[in-house]
Amino acid sequence: MLRIRLMRMGRRHRPQYRVIVTDSRRPRESRYKEAIGFYDPVPNPSVCRLDLERYEYWVSRGAQPSSAVRKIVKIVRRHSSSSGASTEEKVQE
Repeated sequence: MLRIRLMRMGRRHRPQYRVIVTDSRRPRESRYKEAIGFYDPVPNPSVCRLDLERYEYWVSRGAQPSSAVRKIVKIVRRHSSSSGASTEEKVQE
C-alpha cells in the first residue's frame, strides 16, 4: 500500500521534512517514489510547500496520507484559497 508521509531531514534539534510518497512497509528515511512537498516547522510562522496536483494524483491512485500530512494539506488549501495560488505558504499553527 502506498503512503503519503513525512520524511525527516535536517540536523539535530532543527528538523525539516519532505512530504513523500512511499510504500508503507519501508523505513522512514529510505527510498521513495516521489517527493511532493516540503515542511519546515521551526521558523515562526512555519514554511510549507506542497504540490497539490501531485497530492491529488497519488490519492486518486490509492495512496493513504498520514495524519500529519492531512493536517498540512488542510492548512495549505485554506491558505492558498484565501491568498491566491502560491506554491509556498507560511503557515501559522
